[in-house]
Amino acid sequence: MELLSQVLLWKLVLLQGERAVGRGPATAGSAVVSEAAVNWAAGGGAVLRCQSPRMVWTQDRLHDHQRVVHWDLSGGGHGPARRLMDMYSAGEQRVYEPRDRGRLRLSPSAFHDGNFSLLILAAEETDEGLYTCNLHHHYCHLYESLAIRLEVTDDPLAAGARWDGEKEVLAVERGAPALLTCVNRAHVWTDRHVEEAQQVVHWDRQPPGVPHDRADRLLDLYASGERRAYGPPFLRDRVTVGADAFARGDFSLRIDRLELADEGTYSCHLHHHYCGLHERRVFHLKVTEPAVEPRPRDSPGNGSSHSSAPGPDPTLARGHSVINVIVPEGRAHFFQQLGYVLATLLLFILLLITVVLATRKRRHRGGYEYSDKKLGKSKGKDVNMAELTVVSGDQTLYRGEDIQLDYKNNILKERAELAHSSLPAKNIDLDKEFRKEYCK
Repeated sequence: MELLSQVLLWKLVLLQGERAVGRGPATAGSAVVSEAAVNWAAGGGAVLRCQSPRMVWTQDRLHDHQRVVHWDLSGGGHGPARRLMDMYSAGEQRVYEPRDRGRLRLSPSAFHDGNFSLLILAAEETDEGLYTCNLHHHYCHLYESLAIRLEVTDDPLAAGARWDGEKEVLAVERGAPALLTCVNRAHVWTDRHVEEAQQVVHWDRQPPGVPHDRADRLLDLYASGERRAYGPPFLRDRVTVGADAFARGDFSLRIDRLELADEGTYSCHLHHHYCGLHERRVFHLKVTEPAVEPRPRDSPGNGSSHSSAPGPDPTLARGHSVINVIVPEGRAHFFQQLGYVLATLLLFILLLITVVLATRKRRHRGGYEYSDKKLGKSKGKDVNMAELTVVSGDQTLYRGEDIQLDYKNNILKERAELAHSSLPAKNIDLDKEFRKEYCK
């Protein structure tokens, strides 16, 4: 008979658990928990901090003692709140007060069906007070609580449950069983997933002007140890995350040898599907030029500085620096235009030289032809001596001079001799003389 009554009581527990007032929260959606603007100098290293203790992955070395439910009682003349009983997800139950052993019951399958209701077999006046059902998940750092007030009465008509606006108030008859309902069927309390397959962290990068939905994936990190690298080649080999990230909960991204092209928006996504964690941290990275330290100047004085030690060699100081030469994309077009200009200039110079040489050569040839033609005309044409007027007055000016001339013909020679002689001028018909010559 006693066994039958216990079975009926547990059926009552399950039926009332369906009408429980406490429900587990839904899985939280991904949300931005922080957003920051950071500035780093080019050439150095940048660290984007992304940390969360809830992402620390540890194996269950305590036989699944990471989930626990415990019931506490406060009020009812017992002074401060005291622990009544608790149960771990492995199934172990513990009752703290000797008088409560055998009176307080929890379902052994609570962490499978999500029913954590407390059953009091025989309610007494000392059981009155405020009961709290506390759920702890040490692995996921979760805590949930549900409060129920229990009242014990001698009036059977007053027994029942009601809601006072904040919590449930349950009134039971003295000596009757009391069921304090606490139901939470969220998978984090009822299921055991493969935790290392449920944790993933990834880093995204948005170049300036690119929206979030078109961001580039940089890294994927899994609690199982698998890592995947993406992103452009110039950045892929310079970004790292610590190898013990899941052991310390530190997923900070380090960028070595920072360049101006690394500017953009970086996002750290933390996903713990088992614990329902979905967080995103945003960093707006701005890369600045490295600060150049001014060279110290000698203090003005009597023409000498206070320190006679030679300063550092500036060439050695710049030995480890990196000079980035950025060639514009249109360099081929520039060199092509420059080639056109040089080719045009060369052709113009060649043309000018050709014109000058041709002009000089033609001048030389034209002078010779002009002289030959002039001579040929003078030989082939009959000279009309009548056209030549001999002025005796002009000849008298040169009579006293002994002029040695190379005469072309006898007529001119004769005229010259007459000019030098003192005889009066003689009129000679040259046409007649020529005709005489031709007649011979």
